[in-house]
Amino acid sequence: MNRFNDLHNIMRILMLVFLFSCTTTNGSVPIKVSLEPVLQAAANQYQHQIKELGGRNAFPKTYNRYMNRLQTSGSEWWCSGFYPGTLLYLYEATGQPELYAEAMRMLTLLEKEQHNVDTHDIGFMMYCSYGNALRLAPQPGYKDILVNSANSLLTRFNPTVGCIKSHNRKPTDFVVIIDNMMNLELLFWATQATGDSIYYNTAVKHADTTLKNHFRADGSLYHGINYNPETGGIQHYQAGQGYSENSPWARGQAWGVYGYTLMYRFTKDEKYLNAAIGLVDYLFAHPHMPNDYIPYWDFDAPNIPDAPRDASAAAIICSGLLELQAYVDHARSKAYIEKATRMLSVLSSAAYTAPVGSNGGFILEHSMGNVPSATELDVPLTYADYYYVEALLRYKQLINH
Repeated sequence: MNRFNDLHNIMRILMLVFLFSCTTTNGSVPIKVSLEPVLQAAANQYQHQIKELGGRNAFPKTYNRYMNRLQTSGSEWWCSGFYPGTLLYLYEATGQPELYAEAMRMLTLLEKEQHNVDTHDIGFMMYCSYGNALRLAPQPGYKDILVNSANSLLTRFNPTVGCIKSHNRKPTDFVVIIDNMMNLELLFWATQATGDSIYYNTAVKHADTTLKNHFRADGSLYHGINYNPETGGIQHYQAGQGYSENSPWARGQAWGVYGYTLMYRFTKDEKYLNAAIGLVDYLFAHPHMPNDYIPYWDFDAPNIPDAPRDASAAAIICSGLLELQAYVDHARSKAYIEKATRMLSVLSSAAYTAPVGSNGGFILEHSMGNVPSATELDVPLTYADYYYVEALLRYKQLINH
């Protein structure tokens, strides 16, 4: 039976690689392929997750396979926006009304977080959810909720440091982590929606400070920096969720690729484009990048090649690549599409995609949360699903263009 399952998994991987890697006759852009079975299976999996959640006023966080139990959070948890966001992406892909109805139910639970000034992750929480809802089916109040969320994020900006504070610690600390680049999209949207440049200018200042201080000489990124809030000087660097202070934590590099790509989208400033390109070049040239492009949780993890992989980092990088390819020259674009194609084919295989009806309703398996804290190790994670489905939709748009 195990040998049969192994053969089945191998055949499934080969089929997906074929689906995702077909190219046009000139070898430039993938031909139109059917992503519908993959998206349909993902939607069916989230139908299962809706049943697993059972109408509780809670947000899926991960799944404990040993206890066969969905683990959830309140709306204040930084990942709360990903579940409704993924539901909306899958509704966009399939039109299943149950997905939209569940997303709307979750938005009512999330609405109060628009006034949450205690987290920098309000961009993740509100823009990945309400931002997609506004894009797909605008409703009265969505704009105000998002503007209020942007105003809450502004309260965490320190002009002396030139950044938005990430972690809440003692008054003499001002910790900024690379993840915070992702929350800037909410600020850019707010300037577009209101005409007020304060949001745009704050996002640019934060990105510029991060560009100056978070990049190492080898092109990789520190996870965290603790600034002096009075002087703006760097007090020390932090390993954060990486293996060490100087190691390239995979998801941190992924946030950088995606974050500086979106900076270029909104500003058209070449320095941001070059930053994103530099990170991609660094990652894919790294001797510890596996051949299937699903990175180890940290590129300096001590037990490579036996170190755990991180599907969440792969999904974020893949989605970022599929946007970045549109901003670069033809040769780079082709290379980025090929890399993203390989990543999607592997993530969509049985090696990383759970069978429908299992895994607590999460799509992907094998993500790594916080290794130094020994939390969420080799589990499904809600943001891994979100960026994976986003990557699928971006790929679909690319090949149907």
